[in-house]
Amino acid sequence: MHRMRIIAPIVALVATNVSALAQNSVLERTWPSRPITMVVPFAAGGATDVIARLVAEGLRAELGQPVIIENIGGAGGMIGSSRVAKAPPDGYQIMLTISRSIRSRSTMRRRISRRLR
Repeated sequence: MHRMRIIAPIVALVATNVSALAQNSVLERTWPSRPITMVVPFAAGGATDVIARLVAEGLRAELGQPVIIENIGGAGGMIGSSRVAKAPPDGYQIMLTISRSIRSRSTMRRRISRRLR
């Protein structure tokens, strides 16, 4: 019960943002016309995966298209994040993660590259 009070606003927020994207005049007629892939850059079964599955269900109900969860773990989330960053910007591949992990990885990556020079 306590988890649902925390997760429900997250689902609503993500669904609202995706719905707003879909209401863009150009996208309104065409998006989404096929399933959406949600990448979770961590292993299946963790807290981020559970939240992603709840969000995906809310998006499916809102958009009328399936949302496929892909857990792409490794390198502390950098492999999955990199895949989404390189995906075409068509809105069919999205990512759900915790911002703390992304911030710390990018900081670490800069520090490592400076040391290697």
